[in-house]
Amino acid sequence: MAELATIARPYAEALFKASTSDLTSAAAWVDELAVIASNPQLQQFADSPKVTSTQVFDLIAGVAKSALDDHAKNFLRTVIENSRLNALPEIASQFRALKNAQSGSSDAVVYSAFPVAGAELVEVAAVLEKRFGRKLNVSVELQPELIGGIRVVVGDEVLDSSVKARLEQMKVALTA
Repeated sequence: MAELATIARPYAEALFKASTSDLTSAAAWVDELAVIASNPQLQQFADSPKVTSTQVFDLIAGVAKSALDDHAKNFLRTVIENSRLNALPEIASQFRALKNAQSGSSDAVVYSAFPVAGAELVEVAAVLEKRFGRKLNVSVELQPELIGGIRVVVGDEVLDSSVKARLEQMKVALTA
């Protein structure tokens, strides 16, 4: 995986330098392209020697939900022509890290058994920002197996206050 990170770094840095005027927009479309590029069927299609880079570009551009601006199209063409489509998710990850470093924030994923939205999400985000001591870009993912509570992942830090985690702690305490 280190090789993929090494391949992705120059692309992420170049995209970051070229997008300094509108990092938020670039982050949105590069994340969308990363999701599309991570599809195994698309990878198989792109790896076929019978398929041209134009065909791969047209397919991805057609699948993208948002209209890609010229900047995004040029970036995507470059990635495809250099046979780096498999590195696109890592490029997006490194781009987001550069963007976060510039703004002094971090990405936070809140795993919850139930949907968290609106005022609840704003309240949770405020508490988490105070707890972690920095601005957070919060996203929510549902995990019904948590039973209740939330599990928060910020970089390599994990805050787990889920019912599942508490049950595991009680199980360990009772069997010890």
